Amino acid sequence: MSETLTMAKALNRGLRRALQADPKVLLAGEDIGKLGGVFRITEGLQAEFGENRVIDSPLAESGIIGTAVGLCMRGYRPVVEIQFDGFVFPGFSQIVTQVAKLHMRTAGQNPMPMVIRIPFGGGIGAVEHHSESPEAYFAHTPGLKVVSCSNANDAYWMIQQAIQSDDPVVFLEPKRRYHVKDTVNFSARPAPMHQANIARYGTDATLLCYGPMVKTCLDAAAVAGEEGTSLEVVDLRTLSPIDWVTITSSVRRTKRAIVVHEAPLTLGLGSEVAARLAQDLFYVMEAPVLRVAGYDMPYPPARVEEEYLPSVDRILDAVDRSLAY
Repeated sequence: MSETLTMAKALNRGLRRALQADPKVLLAGEDIGKLGGVFRITEGLQAEFGENRVIDSPLAESGIIGTAVGLCMRGYRPVVEIQFDGFVFPGFSQIVTQVAKLHMRTAGQNPMPMVIRIPFGGGIGAVEHHSESPEAYFAHTPGLKVVSCSNANDAYWMIQQAIQSDDPVVFLEPKRRYHVKDTVNFSARPAPMHQANIARYGTDATLLCYGPMVKTCLDAAAVAGEEGTSLEVVDLRTLSPIDWVTITSSVRRTKRAIVVHEAPLTLGLGSEVAARLAQDLFYVMEAPVLRVAGYDMPYPPARVEEEYLPSVDRILDAVDRSLAY
């Protein structure tokens, strides 16, 4: 059975199914109850499951995360929403010093089956602190899993897989793609959460991307195809741990790679991908790994954010430079 849904509706369906499947699953966050969240991801869930399972929390990210740590220690599976990406930093200390470390610190006695949902990235014309890409902070922290969905089908399945995980998961949702529709297959067996997906096959170069940039890279590949260049698009899906098998298999075939992400270029996820590919495929690749990313500056005002975000033109320029080697 399948249905066409927006990513927002698919996430809502996935959360509903998780709440139905396990009474230990709780949702918490600012305005997620009666309002249904600022993006309406949790719309209708409090009315269905009650205020004890879908909780409107105080405006205090550190308190939200800290309370979720205690819930995990009592056997619950909390799913907390950070209203906007830039709001996660007041709770950052809790995440990297407690959530990521307690399982090891307690010799396995206290697992942290927590999901931290974060709408991330730009493209919606928001004000300051509402359009950030903080993924590298979390991918750099041992003890955390970091994943990002790029379409409705992945959103539906990956949120459930994240909730079922006994490890803490930072779940990044590309807010600019919330209302993009896609087919959700409710009956097919989903791919493992930490497996990358080849979104488009090609032969001349590989575009490595995740979250909001997957659609942009697919658009770039479509334009390149009209001009006779065949680009493969790999949706990483998981940023920690990274599926190196799928990535290296793709680049081994195409012999060229361009990494694309919205986060600033320096020390972004693309740096690690480029370093690993240079290490493992140095004698295979016919060009150095190139990166297309946000600029090394604070996120700009909304009116100029399109100049900041990687675009089809910037990606195709990198493809031309790679093919010219």
